[in-house]
Amino acid sequence: MDTSYLPRLISDRVEESLADTPVVCLLGPRQVGKTTLAQRIDPNRTYLNLDDPTLMAAAQQDPVGFIESLPEYTTLDEVQRVPDLLLAIKSVVDRNRQPGRFLLTGSANLLLLPRAQDSLAGRMEVIYLHPLTEQEKRVSESTLLAKLIKGQLAAKIVPDQRLQPTTSDVICQGGYPEPSRRAPNRARQWYRQYLNAIIQRDVKDIAAIQDEDGMLRLMELLAYRTAGLLNVSNLSKELGMERGTVTKYLSILERLFLIRQLPAWHRNQAKRLIKSPKLHLVDTGLAATLGRLSTDQWFMEAERFGALMETHVVEQLMAQASWTEPELRFSHYRDKDQVEVDLVIERGQAIWGVEVKRSATVQARDAAGLARLADQAGEQFQGGMLIYTGHHCIKLNVPGCFAVPIRMLWGQ
Repeated sequence: MDTSYLPRLISDRVEESLADTPVVCLLGPRQVGKTTLAQRIDPNRTYLNLDDPTLMAAAQQDPVGFIESLPEYTTLDEVQRVPDLLLAIKSVVDRNRQPGRFLLTGSANLLLLPRAQDSLAGRMEVIYLHPLTEQEKRVSESTLLAKLIKGQLAAKIVPDQRLQPTTSDVICQGGYPEPSRRAPNRARQWYRQYLNAIIQRDVKDIAAIQDEDGMLRLMELLAYRTAGLLNVSNLSKELGMERGTVTKYLSILERLFLIRQLPAWHRNQAKRLIKSPKLHLVDTGLAATLGRLSTDQWFMEAERFGALMETHVVEQLMAQASWTEPELRFSHYRDKDQVEVDLVIERGQAIWGVEVKRSATVQARDAAGLARLADQAGEQFQGGMLIYTGHHCIKLNVPGCFAVPIRMLWGQ
């Protein structure tokens, strides 16, 4: 038994889906633990990895014959390598809708393939596996997002545990399991090789590009811009690329789960579509490596670490939603006065706000964004959090809002 394995909190949801759905697809970046999770959920299933050249060739040559030859319960790893398998799976599932028939994993977003949407609609449940959260690393049952949604936040002191990693340590380490086991300099080397491998191999599965170096330069620039408004024109000028090329590369990076676009919130649903999204890298360890940031620069690079901390909080809360409230919607708020809220959370008509501050103290003006969002949302506003690096959970002067130590996000 692997004693280093950290239980993934989304496991129960995967098992529930396999119990009543013919096809379950586990999507997420490479190396976040999809294969390990799939094998641990049911070690008795037949397991096939399409990264194997022989298997991939057989599946490409005869997708229908390949699928029909499989045992009743099969896990197909890295299914994006052979997209034509999806139509073959549909044919088999339509003849036998046995729950749990196929467990698929993919390191590219299959839902953006028209054939996936058409062939497996109503037959497949998609579950996203994020990099390891700090809550999972600490094997904690305390989920901050659930407390916010249930209105369970209350004033208290969160002790400073000196032997625990600092905020800068957590941000620079990131959530990929492999570099988490390494010394910082070795972890940075892993992240660089990881990105190179994806661009040299996985990009070819979903797009034909010639300029691999250009895509690497774009990722490095995005690491410096994480948590910022997306401006394609500026990126185009700085990189010396055509605007259309930048747009294409952004789409590829998003499909490979390396970046995320967070849409703008607006009371008018139609107007959200024309407001600028924010862009986040999906993992702060990768962002810190590409941005050449290390833990000892926490004070010297305060602004950049503030952006990384915002990205960290956004990604942690979205990961927590995957096992607590998967139907939640996420966006950001920014108005004409430049008043902002880093994360807006919606469930039906209910709205919550989350603001992130790198400082260890809270001042009244820090809640200005939450106050503006509360005013805009009216009765739909349910409360919010200002996540900071202090130790006191304090009630703010905005109804239902608290200043929350970041350690509570980590399950402490």
